[in-house]
Amino acid sequence: MGERDHSSHESNGCAEEARAEESKAEFSEDEEKLIARMFSLVGERWSLIAGRIPGRTAEEIEKFWASKHSASNHLR
Repeated sequence: MGERDHSSHESNGCAEEARAEESKAEFSEDEEKLIARMFSLVGERWSLIAGRIPGRTAEEIEKFWASKHSASNHLR
């Protein structure tokens, strides 16, 4: 029974963390343009791109890029 309580608490924590991550991962139009421009210049060098956008991590940018471009690839 104790394990069940722990897992439900854990899943609630994950949901809250995911919501916080989603709101944090919203990119402005300027950031999106800069990411696209930098990607065309340096490719998948996420840490290099992140270095040009204050407050963003390489992981955030990579996830953003993958979510935007995997969706467009499925539409083709």
